Amino acid sequence: MQRSAGCEGMQHSRTVETSTGLWFPSPGTRRRPMRRTVLTCLIVIGTLCAPEALAGTRAIVQTRTYEITGSSGTAFIEAMDSKGPKHGFMTHAIATTAYTVDWDLGGGQDNGFCRLRRVNGTLNLFYTFPRVGSPMTPALKRRWTRFFAGVRAHEETHGRIAREMMRATERSIAGLRVANDPSCDKTRREARLRIKTVYAEYEARQNAFDRREHSDGGHVEHLIAALIGKP
Repeated sequence: MQRSAGCEGMQHSRTVETSTGLWFPSPGTRRRPMRRTVLTCLIVIGTLCAPEALAGTRAIVQTRTYEITGSSGTAFIEAMDSKGPKHGFMTHAIATTAYTVDWDLGGGQDNGFCRLRRVNGTLNLFYTFPRVGSPMTPALKRRWTRFFAGVRAHEETHGRIAREMMRATERSIAGLRVANDPSCDKTRREARLRIKTVYAEYEARQNAFDRREHSDGGHVEHLIAALIGKP
């Protein structure tokens, strides 16, 4: 988080990296013996950019794709495991959601108070998705379409939680006033504390969503089984 020295034009810039994930069961599990692949949330660079308006903030959405090929659901899984965005040293992602947050805060003196008068937030939201570049049979195409819809819904839920975080942050600091603060140092500290508190709450929500998605026999396992063609 970066801040300017003065109160007029205070700037808060924060990069948020959230480890989320849609992952396959590890080797040796009772359901499928395949190497773990992660669908995670990390910083990536997008190629398609679309600004979206939020209440009092804005979101800039960027999306990119990477190509996979294959003639079966299993082949697609192997391709994503080797070609997807890298996550750590041993795994690759199927798809990713990432975001950075920038706050432009401006304030000044108001009858003995330091008051925030400007609260402008920008959410830079990045998605990466797989794209099939080889012919598919009608049956495989139907399975892929269902799988991809589930993957997109998972990632867009992370994006929705990030948007909610922006709105909650704005509500927590808009109109903030601190008495006896001629340099606005106290106001900056209080704004920083409130921003940090909201971020922590919504990171917990991101993680809770992933835990539900990845529970044994949960949504992620059903998506993978359907793509492979298992009952």
